[in-house]
Amino acid sequence: MDMERRVVELEMRLAFQDDTIQSLNDVLVEQQRHVEQLQLQVAALAKRQQEINGQFEIAEDDAPPPHY
Repeated sequence: MDMERRVVELEMRLAFQDDTIQSLNDVLVEQQRHVEQLQLQVAALAKRQQEINGQFEIAEDDAPPPHY
């Protein structure tokens, strides 16, 4: 009987660990989607900034010194 109880306990722990791993995986997948969206937004903002900088055509001679 003691062996059966130990096996049941181990099966319960395994089931709990499987559930925990699946939950963690779901969170990880959602975070990865969010990171990918943020990367796309950053890339779009960088492209837009380059376009705006190109419109104003700021020459290096006209740029303020680095200490400003």
